[in-house]
Amino acid sequence: MSPRLRSRRPPSFVVVGDLMLDVVITPDRPVVPATDVPGTVRLRQGGSAANTARWLVRLGAPSRLVTAVGRDPIGRALVRELRSDGVRVHAARVAGRPTGRVAVLVGPGGDRSFVADRGAADALAAGDLRAGWFERAEALHLPVYSLLGRPLGEAGHLAVDLMRRAGGQVSIDLASIGPLLAGGHEAARALIADIAPDILFATGDEADALLAGHSLEELLEVAPVVVVKRGAQGATALARVTGAAERAGHDLRFEVATRPVVASDTTGAGDAFDAGFIVAWREAGSARRSTPEALQRATIAGHRAAARHITTVRSEISLR
Repeated sequence: MSPRLRSRRPPSFVVVGDLMLDVVITPDRPVVPATDVPGTVRLRQGGSAANTARWLVRLGAPSRLVTAVGRDPIGRALVRELRSDGVRVHAARVAGRPTGRVAVLVGPGGDRSFVADRGAADALAAGDLRAGWFERAEALHLPVYSLLGRPLGEAGHLAVDLMRRAGGQVSIDLASIGPLLAGGHEAARALIADIAPDILFATGDEADALLAGHSLEELLEVAPVVVVKRGAQGATALARVTGAAERAGHDLRFEVATRPVVASDTTGAGDAFDAGFIVAWREAGSARRSTPEALQRATIAGHRAAARHITTVRSEISLR
């Protein structure tokens, strides 16, 4: 169970998945049909995978993003922006498909609704990956989107295989339960079980949807560490215990509370949480901390990263 580091250098990560343009729409008052209301419309770098890669770098962990964008100004601008933040970006340029974009409608209290046009984000192919990127990394992180469909799902599965061959760990975020459950609960559970991630992230709603009424502890059948993000209510962290304790059924479960943060827009906060958790989890392992202590420290670190993300003013992206 203890995370392992190959050296004393900071852990390095590969993230495979979407780099997209977020069009964030925040009306000043409720939207009225057939007319307009005042508000703000901002263009920002988005994509679950890209957000996590950016936060890994901000937390001191070198990371590279393997992604696909269109051959358009939006794709060039997004790659340039991410590289300026220190992320090593390997972007396949897809002809005939636009760079992915997501409209984010922010409602009262920060509630969000999404309309996604994934475009080139789903066109990353297995042939775009290079084994060397994984051999020099400690771990791989993927949103579940990167395991679905063709050719993106094939690329995601190959990335997992390359990381396993290199001896690194794999983490998955369920990201959005709709695409995952498109083929039914059994197929979704089988997909996650087949990958057998070392860490599984989910929101409370995503976990409930995947479990279909079963207890949260059943997620430990597909991953030895499970973290359920509950926003202002904190997080639930679970870990499968090996040895005699496992035979006695003594798995670990923590309800971790943190100080709530008032947020007008929480877009990307869950991705920042993932980055904070996996960096702290691996660093805790290198310091030989016990599993309970490592789990608590990592969960708190995830919340701190999410809070920093929420309170940081993100500048609009330039499309020049």
